[in-house]
Amino acid sequence: MLVKAWLGQQLKAAISSTHGVKTRRWLGLGSAPVANHELDQIPVAADVVVYFSDVVNKAYQLEQWLPTLEKLHETHRVVLVFRKVPTLRHFRKLTGLPKIFVRRLDDLVNFYEFNNFKLCLYVNNGVANFQSLSAARPVHVHINHGESDKLSMVSNQAKAYDKIFVAGPAAIERHRTVLLDFDLDRLTSIGRPQLDTHFVAELPAFHGRTIMYAPTWEGENDANNYTSMDVFGEAIIETLVALPNTRVIYKPHPRITTSSNPAIAGAHARIREILEEQIAAGGQHLITEKENILALFNDVDGLITDVSSVGLDYLYLHPEKPLILTDRRDDLEKLNREVPVSRACPVISETTREEILPGLESLLESSGAEQRLQMRSYYFGDRERGSSTISFIEAIGKLINDRAVAMRGYEFHGQPVDSGEVG
Repeated sequence: MLVKAWLGQQLKAAISSTHGVKTRRWLGLGSAPVANHELDQIPVAADVVVYFSDVVNKAYQLEQWLPTLEKLHETHRVVLVFRKVPTLRHFRKLTGLPKIFVRRLDDLVNFYEFNNFKLCLYVNNGVANFQSLSAARPVHVHINHGESDKLSMVSNQAKAYDKIFVAGPAAIERHRTVLLDFDLDRLTSIGRPQLDTHFVAELPAFHGRTIMYAPTWEGENDANNYTSMDVFGEAIIETLVALPNTRVIYKPHPRITTSSNPAIAGAHARIREILEEQIAAGGQHLITEKENILALFNDVDGLITDVSSVGLDYLYLHPEKPLILTDRRDDLEKLNREVPVSRACPVISETTREEILPGLESLLESSGAEQRLQMRSYYFGDRERGSSTISFIEAIGKLINDRAVAMRGYEFHGQPVDSGEVG
């Protein structure tokens, strides 16, 4: 039965593909027998489009914004626009925000032209973003899905958007340093709204110390590879489980769990084996692949992570708690220059591993909180938790109003533009 079902799936995929459709037409059999639709004059009562063109395994990029977008929806109506049906169905379970799937570029263009959307938000730099960017009337704002020092955080793609919302001074300096001929006035500092949500604790009670190892994935290319999985992952876990009165939380990046890289997949499997053996022997360690990491932070006493948004989120929420970074390139001078937070915490590298790993317990008990507080201010500004969401919504409102004023007197396809109410 399984073989029959698999063959059916393969046949359906084959006849539904572009090549399959052309073959059926050449044989006079018509197009593939799959559902299709076109959009024409579909009114949507929304001011803000949140455009997400990616597949489900990148859904985490949008998921973290949902509480903030639901709050925004109270003052500026929001619609989530998807280009993949499975992704829309995934988010159907996560939010009550209005959603629509738009398959074809023609439909997307018609959808934007028929409606009077004021602003479009983007949480990544997906290639299909440029199809949405072709809409002339809305303000196009890139909000990203985290704050980190990864190379991918800054690229020439930033020039495609009208505005870029960033966390604070570090991101502004990053854009100034990396991009040539870039107008820094496009940047607006809003802090990190995703961190304003107060999550319910998810970890069971533990009368000891809880340390999390949260590695990032290997990136799209070597330049964006910051993971410690294949170089230090097992050694970090083995060191942690040997510490007395310590619970270990393993929280890999979502794309580690589906990685096709043999070194990453192998390290992930071996880490799971180590922890599962410890758990079977009575240890209270946890493997948390699907849980919300921000909710887990509440009960974590120290974090070991790579260059990514995870370490900076932890720094913002818990600057009083120890933070340890990794450096797979073993270049501390370059790391300190490109990743400022590394100046305020220990770094595990090939050069330092023989010193740091055996002394991990004392490092997890040391302070350094004053340096971390200074770094928190550098990355996020002097913000209290809750203020970022206010800044985000206010910035959205200002952009909508400014665009409405600027659009007065403009014509679009020979017709006067409805600029909307100006608050």
